[in-house]
Amino acid sequence: MSRAPEFITLSDAASRAVAGAHSRHAALIEDAFDVLVETPGGGVSLTGDSKGRAQAKKAVQAIAERADQGLDIAEADVRVAIGNARTGGTGAGSPGLGMGALPIGKRGQVAPKTKTQAEYLAALGKCELVFGVGPAGTGKTFLAVAHGAGLLLRGEVDRLIVSRPAVEAGERLGFLPGDLTEKVDPYMAPVWEALTDILGAEQLRRRREKGEIEVAPIAFLRGRTLSRAFVIVDEAQNATRLQMKMVLTRLGEGARMVVTGDPTQIDLVNLRDSGLAHAVGLLEGVKGIGVTRFTAEDVVRHPLVERIVRAYDADAAKTQPGRAT
Repeated sequence: MSRAPEFITLSDAASRAVAGAHSRHAALIEDAFDVLVETPGGGVSLTGDSKGRAQAKKAVQAIAERADQGLDIAEADVRVAIGNARTGGTGAGSPGLGMGALPIGKRGQVAPKTKTQAEYLAALGKCELVFGVGPAGTGKTFLAVAHGAGLLLRGEVDRLIVSRPAVEAGERLGFLPGDLTEKVDPYMAPVWEALTDILGAEQLRRRREKGEIEVAPIAFLRGRTLSRAFVIVDEAQNATRLQMKMVLTRLGEGARMVVTGDPTQIDLVNLRDSGLAHAVGLLEGVKGIGVTRFTAEDVVRHPLVERIVRAYDADAAKTQPGRAT
């Protein structure tokens, strides 16, 4: 087969994104497709057999498209582009397509990195209640926070409310020091990190002080009606069935809710008491409710996380054949 080089004309920004810092992105593409990637100026040169070049070209073009949209390109984006090129996937598409505009964070415009993430954001844009179910590292919480922050910034909701069961490591709020905010904040670290990334520390502080951004454990939502609010229920696999029913029925006029969690990471003493899978089973297909299921292929953290998730999934399949996910 011919190993003649093929040159792809790209913008300077796209060429830099394909190369990556210290040529790290180019090395990932070379390893994935057994090609040589060079950036002589004005574009990228690919040398290898025809199949490798064709797949590498798809990955390069996907990376270039995102770079030309002004998006920051991380290793996770390169790995997603490589995976899509291998499988013939179409990628995430343009950010904002079929969904409300997402805010710009510290690392640039927030945008879906995988097809499932794009479907998730589309569901958030059209459904009053969305379940995002899947393993860690798939962007469920971050994208929900980004979507909610966008609604708040545009004035489409008055409040952003984040809630999470506080049951990790067997701890209970009553045994923790401090007021409500101090008790709950350690459990909300992923949410605060995402909000800080998107809004900045100062704007986040101001909006919390004004009550526009609120944190509350699930138990503290009882008896309330949440109107004109975007509600994020995170780590919902640790909510009991009764808690899940209670929180889902808090929705008031103009409110929307997203419930995220991983049914394989339940910290409750009685695993069967988890309300997440139960709620999805009852409500999937109901008008106004969307369900998005993430898999190991959607993991956008360190590449080792995807391999860890796959290993645990394989072990679960051996020990519990035919189990529902």
